[in-house]
Amino acid sequence: MRKEDMVIFSVDDHIVEGPNIFDQHIGAKWKDRAPKCIEREDGFEWVYEGKPSVNFALNAVAGRPREELGFEPNRFEQIRKGCYDPKSRVDDMSVNGVFAGVNFPTFPGFALEMFQTGADRDLSTAIIRAYNDWHIDEFCGVAPDRLIPMVSLPLYDIDAAVAEVKRTARKGARTVTIPQMPHQLGMPTIHDDYWRPLWKVLDEERMPISIHISAGDSTGSEHLSMDSPLGSFLTKVGLASMAVFAEYLWSDFIHDYPNLKIILSEGGIGWLPYCLERAELVCKNHGPWMRHNWRGKRPTDIYREHFISCFIQDEVGVSMRDRIGVDTITFENDYPHADITWPNTPEQLWSGEFENGAIGQADIDKITFQNAARTYRWDAVERLGRENCNVGAMRAQAGHVDLTPLKGGGKPPAEHQGTVRARDIMRLFPQSNTFERA
Repeated sequence: MRKEDMVIFSVDDHIVEGPNIFDQHIGAKWKDRAPKCIEREDGFEWVYEGKPSVNFALNAVAGRPREELGFEPNRFEQIRKGCYDPKSRVDDMSVNGVFAGVNFPTFPGFALEMFQTGADRDLSTAIIRAYNDWHIDEFCGVAPDRLIPMVSLPLYDIDAAVAEVKRTARKGARTVTIPQMPHQLGMPTIHDDYWRPLWKVLDEERMPISIHISAGDSTGSEHLSMDSPLGSFLTKVGLASMAVFAEYLWSDFIHDYPNLKIILSEGGIGWLPYCLERAELVCKNHGPWMRHNWRGKRPTDIYREHFISCFIQDEVGVSMRDRIGVDTITFENDYPHADITWPNTPEQLWSGEFENGAIGQADIDKITFQNAARTYRWDAVERLGRENCNVGAMRAQAGHVDLTPLKGGGKPPAEHQGTVRARDIMRLFPQSNTFERA
């Protein structure tokens, strides 16, 4: 196998929403109250019900030199067109050798959290449906074999959420995104029976849940103080996935829905061998008095049956793939965020995690595309032939893509010399934002 023969499927990328996404999909009754992308003197900003939200910053730095990452872009002309335009996104995927990808929202939060807590639930539901329709019809519709539809749900109304799963499944949706800790938004905890109708319909539709890390409280990944260096947060972001993993792993409901899958997005995988071993020890040492019913299985069995993990760069994790379960591991590119290896992802994977092919084609294929294709029930590679979907074929289509580095624009996170700290980053976000982004 050669590097050019790999087929790469990214389970976690991001959209930097353009200013017109609601124009065609929300009814006249709600149009005046829909979110607006407003151009201000210092850049663009989304505003909804009087609350602003940042759409750029480190969310849109693909193509910038690393020494420029501290100067966050805040205008569309300061970012690659592939951040918001689907045709250009496909070009940026091709030049990076990536065949297919799943994309999370940006300005409203990774699970549209901005719309989950509004007082007018009819308005919120109309906006969520409009966002889903735009994402499926306009964004993914540009390249239906390569852009995999992800939808959000009106989680404050479980019947409406179930209805939206069914509606969007008929339109081609392949996964739903929900907040990592719904109770942080004032909803019931995931252990409450409130959620069972949702778990049931997702099980029936075989639609996996995508749960993206974010810097919410009680995960361990949050800034411990405003003095905390930003590097501290960026080092421990995977703790958010660990918290989600532990809650779902030890849940009672997960045993009732054999087809329910939880995708741990952007959490990495190197921590999984320890956490699985720890869960096994907890089960052994504390099981008799905790009386948790594993129904004849072990924690590792539940992980391998119900969870999908992913990594951007994680050589240690891939080296322990047998301890984790290679059938649960997928790749994510995270375009256009700051951790991406774009446009050199194939080179990074091949020489890094895959040891120049030494780990074997069977495991490489599982990690790069087969596990994802199975999870999302995505048959594009099978239909088109891997020779038309691999790194070599993708890059052959991308000779016209301009890779000139973007420079300039935006504002620095700190006006001082020395370490960038939490307070410097928080200053870049509107005061009314109630949720953070990883």
